[in-house]
Amino acid sequence: MENFNAIKKRMKSVNGISQMTNAMQLVSSAKMRRSLILHESMYPFFSLCAESMQEIRNNTSEIDNPFFRLNQKKEGDTWKIGYFVLSGDQGLAGAYNNNMVKITEEHIQRKILENTRKNLSTEYELNVFGKLAREKLLRSGYNVNPEFSFPISEPTFYQARSVSAIMRHKFLNNEYDLIYLLYTKMESSIKMVPVAVRLLPVDVKAMSQILPDNLDDAGMAMSKGTEIEYMPNPNSVFDYLIDTYTNAIVYGAMVEAYASEQTARLTAMQNATENADEMMKHLELLSNRARQARITTELTEIVNGAEQANNM
Repeated sequence: MENFNAIKKRMKSVNGISQMTNAMQLVSSAKMRRSLILHESMYPFFSLCAESMQEIRNNTSEIDNPFFRLNQKKEGDTWKIGYFVLSGDQGLAGAYNNNMVKITEEHIQRKILENTRKNLSTEYELNVFGKLAREKLLRSGYNVNPEFSFPISEPTFYQARSVSAIMRHKFLNNEYDLIYLLYTKMESSIKMVPVAVRLLPVDVKAMSQILPDNLDDAGMAMSKGTEIEYMPNPNSVFDYLIDTYTNAIVYGAMVEAYASEQTARLTAMQNATENADEMMKHLELLSNRARQARITTELTEIVNGAEQANNM
């Protein structure tokens, strides 16, 4: 059995950890509530932008826009892929950051394998939000853009607009043939799933990952067979909408990623606090046993000493 003083020292240490995780749990809870409010407030706009693009693409054959144009490659050509990965700046969020690293590595490897089978080469560049995934991907030897640095905490529409402008510029200047946005999607308040969505050129199929399952009536108007007339023409509407669309998608992804990170950290801190409480109960039991054993030992020594004194 452990020494009584050693047990007391462990109890003091565990109690300090419990207080710290409990404080972090309260902070994460407040941040999560704010992020969920932000998430809910932007989702109608976010969803309507995605649905508008989907509607125009599905029902119009007149679109001739570079943001819809997927380059055709022949044997020996190279696909240039730009990844924008949303991770966190802080740890203590369970597997949140590791999951983003994992989906990034798997997506890159899958693309390289697909292109190799078609006798195509692959070049890629990672633009990573948040330092944790960035540092891990760098250590693993991946090609991370050293000039791209954006914090993920408290996302703003201004940040999203700056990032989407970078995406559009690189795509129009043929620096990237494909642009993927990798982030953690909140399917519910307790379920978060890392996803990879092709942002450019616009991929109608990928929009099913972006659109929510329960659009409201205002958002569903276009998908109920309503005939829509685009003025002056679909191309002009699309030219106007593409900036808004990419801004909205990037902003929505940033908000979802931030909300997911706070939810993951809250869950991790709750588990850590519960584990600390369980350990404290176990240590208190050990402490009581050690104290009782010490008292018993002392009583035995006293009794033995008294008997020896009487026998002298």
